Amino acid sequence: MEKSFSESYKAAGVDVTAGYKSVELMKKYVQSTYTDGVVSDIGGFGGLFAPNLKNMKEPILVSGTDGVGTKLKLAFLMDKHDTIGQDCVAMCVNDVVCCGAKPLFFLDYMSLWKNIPEMVATIVKGVAEGCKMADCALVGGETAEMPGLYSENEYDLAGFTVGIVDKEKMINPETIQVGDVVIGLASSGVHSNGFSLVRKIFNVNEENLKQYKPELGRTLGDALLEPTKIYVKPVLKLLEEVQVKGISHITGGGFYENMPRMLNEKVALNIDKNSYEIPAIFKLIQKEGNIPERDMYNTFNMGIGMAIIVSKAEQEKALEILRQAGEKAYKIGDVIEGNKEINIK
Repeated sequence: MEKSFSESYKAAGVDVTAGYKSVELMKKYVQSTYTDGVVSDIGGFGGLFAPNLKNMKEPILVSGTDGVGTKLKLAFLMDKHDTIGQDCVAMCVNDVVCCGAKPLFFLDYMSLWKNIPEMVATIVKGVAEGCKMADCALVGGETAEMPGLYSENEYDLAGFTVGIVDKEKMINPETIQVGDVVIGLASSGVHSNGFSLVRKIFNVNEENLKQYKPELGRTLGDALLEPTKIYVKPVLKLLEEVQVKGISHITGGGFYENMPRMLNEKVALNIDKNSYEIPAIFKLIQKEGNIPERDMYNTFNMGIGMAIIVSKAEQEKALEILRQAGEKAYKIGDVIEGNKEINIK
């Protein structure tokens, strides 16, 4: 690699040697995520992974991809890049586990105005931390330097994950019936959705992100940049001991868009908005933006990052398992007769 250098390309704004340095700096973070299935090391043309298919009758691969979105704008303004990698991982692995699948590996894609090796390594460190939280391996990725496409000090970050589940253990919405209950898992904050509205409400800039908010107990920027919670390990633990009938990752579109995705066409949900404490950040957003309540529940997670449906008979067992796994878990609703309606009262 030491002989790979183009003066002409560098003059056009791309320094290939910076990419090599980035790889060297991030290597220890990437390798810290390796699980037993990893076959290749960083730097090849593809990430190789050998899944353990023992005790699986009919293995199904489940894939998911997503990005961080305009939450990145806050990272730029605060010059804080160590947590948005977790956001990227969370948005993918939390989706995959909704099918009952265990994430196996992850790849990231970063495109930026200029490759600053130390910053790139910091971002990847956050990705690696997220992968370890999800017990999946970071087997590769891509860093693309694109001068002229991004403004100075800006970049984009997206990711892709593949998980696996035995077909007979996949979450089946047809098992959901009237009388089942909805369990909610607390979110860590706004997560990675709704930031176009958030930025408009607070007229986000470097100065107001530094403002201390007593109701939040920290600065506005720190509260908004809190990384997305990763639910993989507690949900997989729950799946081992309880029949889980539906799982919904509450992302963009909030309750109204995401919860129906886990239902069959014969049931609906009654959600009790008073069954848990809505985090202060959402109360502040609603107040500052004068946002109607329905729009809040149709945009944000409102303090519930994941919803899970189990039978009423297994409600207490499920709550205990989740709480033992460190989750704040609440019974937030009931399954009723209907056609995927979500009623929030």
